[in-house]
Amino acid sequence: MPTPFEDLTALNRLIHEPARLAILTALSACDKADFVFLLNVTGLTKGNLSSHLSRLERGGLVLIQKEFEGRQPITYVLLTREGREGLEDHWTRLDALKRATKVWKPLRTT
Repeated sequence: MPTPFEDLTALNRLIHEPARLAILTALSACDKADFVFLLNVTGLTKGNLSSHLSRLERGGLVLIQKEFEGRQPITYVLLTREGREGLEDHWTRLDALKRATKVWKPLRTT
C-alpha cells in the first residue's frame, strides 16, 4: 500500500520548485504582471527571476510579452490556461497529500 509520501515524488517539479511556485501563485492573482512587480513580490534577483520565467515559458505555463510604454521597455508575464490549470492541480494535490498524511499510520516504526 503506497504511503502519502510517495505521492510527493509525483508532483510537477516545474511548478513545485519554490521560486516558480511563488511566481505562478502571484500571477494567479492578477491578469498580468510586469517584471518589476514580480521582482518585488518574490524577492528574487533579476537573473534568477529571468531564468525561472524562461523555464516556465518553455513549459507553456507563462507567456512573456515585451512591449514599450512610450519609450520605456516593459516586460509583462501572463499565466497561460495550462499554467492556471497546472497550478490549481498542484494545490489540489498538496491539499490531498496534507489530508492523507493526517490519517496515515505507519505499520511499524523503529
